[in-house]
Amino acid sequence: MSTKKPNIVFLFNDHQAYYGHGKMAGGPKIRRPNFEKLAASGAIFTRAYTCCPLCGPARRSVLTGLFPHNHGEIKNNTNHKFDREIYLELLAEAGYKNYYYGKWHAGPGSAYDHKCEGFSYRSYGNPYTKPEYKKYVQRKNLPHFQVHIQRVLWKPKGFMARYFRLKEGKLFTPRVAWCNEHAIGIMTTPKETHEAFFLANLACDKLREIAKEGNKQPFHLRVDFWGPHQPYYATQEFLDMYNPDEIPEYPNFRDDLKNKPESYKSDHNYPISKKGKLILPSLLSWPEWQQILHFNYAQQTLIDQAGGLILDTLNEVGLMDNTLVVWSTDHGDGVACHGGHFDKDFYLPEEMMRIPMAISYPGVMPSGQKSEKLVSNLDLPATFVDAAGVSFTNTVDGQSLLPLCTNPNIPWREDLMCETHGHFRKYLGRLIITDRYKYIWNYGDMDELYDLKEDPWEMNNLINDKNHAEVLADMKNRLKKWKRQSGDVVEMRMIKPRLLGITHKLDFKEIRKILEN
Repeated sequence: MSTKKPNIVFLFNDHQAYYGHGKMAGGPKIRRPNFEKLAASGAIFTRAYTCCPLCGPARRSVLTGLFPHNHGEIKNNTNHKFDREIYLELLAEAGYKNYYYGKWHAGPGSAYDHKCEGFSYRSYGNPYTKPEYKKYVQRKNLPHFQVHIQRVLWKPKGFMARYFRLKEGKLFTPRVAWCNEHAIGIMTTPKETHEAFFLANLACDKLREIAKEGNKQPFHLRVDFWGPHQPYYATQEFLDMYNPDEIPEYPNFRDDLKNKPESYKSDHNYPISKKGKLILPSLLSWPEWQQILHFNYAQQTLIDQAGGLILDTLNEVGLMDNTLVVWSTDHGDGVACHGGHFDKDFYLPEEMMRIPMAISYPGVMPSGQKSEKLVSNLDLPATFVDAAGVSFTNTVDGQSLLPLCTNPNIPWREDLMCETHGHFRKYLGRLIITDRYKYIWNYGDMDELYDLKEDPWEMNNLINDKNHAEVLADMKNRLKKWKRQSGDVVEMRMIKPRLLGITHKLDFKEIRKILEN
């Protein structure tokens, strides 16, 4: 084992369909050979969760190690100021050189404001419009990215369709401020024109430069892909890896939501919703969903191949031996679940909450580990600073995974909390999970209790089942414990009838003030 401070490489996908997709549902395995290779060299966490099912809050948590209710970025583009420590700056203070390539979407500014260099722009962004991308395709003698649109899930005559000029059966090039089209399409340009390969190329160039200069200073290199968040775009090469007819109907696709809170009924996509509500049963037939999932799975494999270039380069230039590598994502994807959703919202099913996570640290942690311990992307910042030999000066909600990676038998948490504050509208929800049960408190709405061992697809809400009264009481107590530990002011006992119906019109500071009184 080297006595030098380890390098850190962090690959971070965005919005990844993970739970229940592939073999768990009896369908074709989603091909992620490079992610699996990384996991085989270290550890894969099969019970990894996001702290929040929304990009901005989760991404800020992955910088701070704090729940959204503590760091303040409670919804996308809240743009709460950075007033808590973030691991990037702690690493810089510890002598690390920070390189950041890709999506930011974690609050105001960009990675450049936090002692990083690389490729980073404000907000969500669109890599295809940036001068760095244009130089990349020119240098590689590539055409500019283009895709043949197969399906659009925004209303054809709505604002977004006009803004993005998306038309089924037509060619499209993303040329506006952000690339978040609710669409699927076949790339007509080489795979190397995809944003994932562009970012991987930037990262690989930097790794070769670092190796050539002798790696005299420890570095942290982070790559934040825009995908596999929709739009689901891929080349025919990756589409040919899957037969859409072999994708079985998703097990909770026909959920009628009769025993679910209102949050599950929220959706804003065409033609599956009307006035913000999901239409049941789905207006898209299962063969149409098979087509959507076909593109989703293909893009996941495309991004895996791009990430694999970075891992291969680490090996080729001799930097892997003293490098901690993590590959994960900010949250899941609700595609096709619970009545046939597209995208995400503020509901908290496993499809939105479960995330992939693999960690490798050659010479320090044993290879071939498969852990079922409850871990969170909240834990990643503490892991990074721990590896660097420093720590947060303020208390954080996550904890370093290094002790667990080096000694899988150590005592570990037996439950885990996650949270939501809404998406298209404000909402308050808290989730507590154990090795078997899952309880969700929904402010002003129906609560949820699931036995994931007997009901992994969350079709049977046990909240009013008297046979599970003791389980429910235990889960509520566990949630209260987490809330006390994390300084969460939202207490179940504080629900007041006069607040119902107005909570979502208040901003978060007002909600906190009311609930504290």
